[in-house]
Amino acid sequence: MQFHLNGFHPGDPRFNDPQDAVVAPPIKRPLPDQVDVLIVGCGPAGLNLAAQLSRFGLDIAIIDQKDDRLLVGQADGIACRTVEMFQAYGFADQIIQEAYQVNEAAFWKPDADKPDQIARSSKVQDVADDLSEMPHLIINQARVHDMFLDVMRQSPSKVEPHYQRRLLDLEIDHNGGEYPVTATVERLVNFSQYGQVVETVKAKYVVGCDGARSSVRTAIGKELVGDALNQSWGVMDVLLNTDFPDIRLKSLIHSNNEGNMLIIPREGGYMVRLYIELDKLNENQRVARDQMTADVLIAAANRVMKPYTLDVKEVAWWSVYEIGQRITTAFDDSDDSHMPRVFLAGDACHTHSPKAGQGLNTSVMDTWNLGWKLAHVLTGLANENILKTYSDERREYGQALIDFDREFSRMFSAKPKSTENPDGVDPAEFQRYFQLFGEYTAGVSIQYRPSIMVSEGAHQSLATGLTVGKRFHSAPVVRQGDAKPMQLGHCHLADGAYRVYAFAGNAEPMSDQCGVRALCEFLANDANSPLKKYTPAGADADSVIDVRAVFQQHHQAVETDTLHPVLAPRKGKYGLRDFEKVFCVDNRPESSGGGKNIYDMRGIDKKQGCVVIVRPDQYVAEVLPLDDYKGFCDFFSNVLLEA
Repeated sequence: MQFHLNGFHPGDPRFNDPQDAVVAPPIKRPLPDQVDVLIVGCGPAGLNLAAQLSRFGLDIAIIDQKDDRLLVGQADGIACRTVEMFQAYGFADQIIQEAYQVNEAAFWKPDADKPDQIARSSKVQDVADDLSEMPHLIINQARVHDMFLDVMRQSPSKVEPHYQRRLLDLEIDHNGGEYPVTATVERLVNFSQYGQVVETVKAKYVVGCDGARSSVRTAIGKELVGDALNQSWGVMDVLLNTDFPDIRLKSLIHSNNEGNMLIIPREGGYMVRLYIELDKLNENQRVARDQMTADVLIAAANRVMKPYTLDVKEVAWWSVYEIGQRITTAFDDSDDSHMPRVFLAGDACHTHSPKAGQGLNTSVMDTWNLGWKLAHVLTGLANENILKTYSDERREYGQALIDFDREFSRMFSAKPKSTENPDGVDPAEFQRYFQLFGEYTAGVSIQYRPSIMVSEGAHQSLATGLTVGKRFHSAPVVRQGDAKPMQLGHCHLADGAYRVYAFAGNAEPMSDQCGVRALCEFLANDANSPLKKYTPAGADADSVIDVRAVFQQHHQAVETDTLHPVLAPRKGKYGLRDFEKVFCVDNRPESSGGGKNIYDMRGIDKKQGCVVIVRPDQYVAEVLPLDDYKGFCDFFSNVLLEA
């Protein structure tokens, strides 16, 4: 899509008249007296959590000091892994259509013959082949917020944010019954300028998604620790004309004496984001914001880009910031004597520079990890001990992010290595670092350690490309029922269900020798079957554990009337059969887009097959032989409560 041609306008670009994209202001209404979960902060972490929890019909309240939804966001980079998560909500396609897709990155360094000017050193592929089925995107953070808000409105809980609210205090009484957390909230706009309206909300759980200056973090006695580099940067979104040849490519520029710059093309085909290095700061010095203007940033950009020039026509947004890497001392309020009741997520527990594009992406992954765990506890599907895994899993990754960002920022901010500056950074080395950490910046490198929710991976050899503890790496398949080519990972929905993929061995599908059929017989009839033990009465058979099968044969070789009832369950009030749970390898010719065998791509044992258990947040929890019924039962006994 192309838009912003005649100026920047926030909101849905599908409206021809920008005024038609204006959303009515929120209705002012009082906060409820008690909720299952109170979320503080309407940033990406908070809205993602609210969107996820709202699908379970829970009582949710989300508050923010702002007076309305975000229109122009700070973040813009959307990692491949985050787009995989958007797919689970159902809005990945719209985001992909609107966004700028990052395909290549250009590297620029001082010209060998004219050191005061820059010259392109190389171009590289931005996302490695088969890293993800999803692209790396650039889009206004506010559009991501809009998508989450739509999910919230359309959900069973029909959640709308409560704006113009400031958290004053938080009290936790672990002996306080069903609602042990009491939040005191000030209404910032009142009926009279001389009055103050203070509301009290009792909650089962509170999640602080309220940024680097988090009031929730302060209330539970935690703090951000780390260091700040004495380096300042400016950032601006602009509509411009330029003779710079790579203006529609992600471009990393090292100049000789004028600092460095990162160019990020924005959505719509015309807007560009510029990250511009400013002067070094002294110890503990802050940017002199009162002396900073958009014109100062534009002039700095033009100095970096010589011999090229930028002619800025409109500045949609700009800001300045200091680089710092900090992480909170804890991600929740738990200790040896009690389970967590208050959690931190997003910038409330880790801060870093924005250039690696990890802020929004890491924040939403925090609450993507936490949300379904809270939902399982609140709906009685799981014991509260699973909540401890949130801090264990996310704090380790938060620290890894800090370490990565520190090195990335150091290399990006350093002067190019030269005879006059032997301690500088070789631009070629920076490029190698950029490529080496492609998996990291794409968000697909996370591997959670073994716990009650992640196995030791004793049978990893049965599916070497679906690593236990890492996100389920999707691959193409053909759905048997309707011959639809699709990605297997797109079966994952934001509904809190575990996905179980039974990859068949080399036996005839649904024959007496078929391991998938034998597994289905066990799940349907054995008293120890997790489907029988953990599915609530009256719920659909796949509402907690969703079993699906993949066969090696052509999809036309598998007949629908031979499928076991576990693979075609009756659901809903009419008992209609679901015929979308069986898949086959993509045997279409390469000329038709096929030829990619999921067994080969993901290292699945073609003779034995296997079972892959995937958590509701799309991370592989276990790989087992098809006939390891005990292992199957043991895993779910650790994470679910009997219905």
